[in-house]
Amino acid sequence: MICLYKIARPLVFLLPAETAHNLTLKLLKIFPLPTCQSKQNAALSQTLWGKTFKSPVGLAAGFDKNAEVIAPMGKLGFGFIEVGTVTPKPQDGNPKPRIFRCPAHRAVINRMGFPNKGFDYFYKNFKRYKAEKSAEQDIITGLNIGMNKDQQAPEKDYNFLIEKLASEADYLTINISSPNTPGLRDLQKKENLLALITSIQAQKEKSRGNNNPPLFVKLAPDLDDTQIQDIAQTLLESGIDGIILTNTTLDRPADLPDTFRNQTGGLSGAPVKDKATQTIRKFYAATNGQIPIIGCGGISNADDAYEKIKAGATLVQLYSALIYEGPSLPAQINKDLLACLARDGYSSIADAVGQE
Repeated sequence: MICLYKIARPLVFLLPAETAHNLTLKLLKIFPLPTCQSKQNAALSQTLWGKTFKSPVGLAAGFDKNAEVIAPMGKLGFGFIEVGTVTPKPQDGNPKPRIFRCPAHRAVINRMGFPNKGFDYFYKNFKRYKAEKSAEQDIITGLNIGMNKDQQAPEKDYNFLIEKLASEADYLTINISSPNTPGLRDLQKKENLLALITSIQAQKEKSRGNNNPPLFVKLAPDLDDTQIQDIAQTLLESGIDGIILTNTTLDRPADLPDTFRNQTGGLSGAPVKDKATQTIRKFYAATNGQIPIIGCGGISNADDAYEKIKAGATLVQLYSALIYEGPSLPAQINKDLLACLARDGYSSIADAVGQE
């Protein structure tokens, strides 16, 4: 049934990208997808931060900004789901149109600017999911947090969200790498990063109750080698629990059509694959593999996922490829990852991490 997506895709692509996405969310709430989980296999399971990830394949932030469709997406074979980015106050984001597809290159450019309905709506949805989920539906859920565009003191927004969410989250991600919020990427600078993480960690300790969610930071692929070394040392010093690599890129490969490549915003999908993987390699080396990495960027199949794992990623995330491949993709990647492990003689996905 899910394979019908490839038949329906040309019709979906007749709609503007954001319209199609919003329609998808509405349909998921009314007509949940049938379960498409591949048979659970111990070779794909890992215990990290005290939590069992049944698959290394997760859904990246951005698909479900307001925590509206965690349960239906959890049926597709994902080992974990990240929702958000949420900001304290609702905000409209940047003017439309702000999402652009390039099917020939399996690419997307977005300049969304953190549009979301704000913390109150997000929290209501997340609490409802937790109250209604069954043991079979339970899936590790990360909460991706950001700052409002008009906030002049970023730590206030991040600490507000940490205060409200630390006792509920399976993990928390600090998004400081979207290219579509002015000044956000400045938080990646060495002089800003340690102070921000230290402040957030202190707030987490005050607010977590009996829960202790690991704290991740999501970084850009547009970092030079000196920045990577500086950030890696800062993250080691900070005690951060994980790094998500990477967000979208400002680069524009020359082979992209001019009408597409001239759009402002962050580029995702297949064209960012190699750059994201190279960033993973460099951070894995710079941190001596001491901080788990979640690889994200251009993953369209199991080979892409496996490449990032061998480069140093413990887990991976995807989003843009769902637009082109449809909802059967995560289960297919799980199945094909088992073949990758068998081919290379590994008994567990953990054995392949950083083995490149």
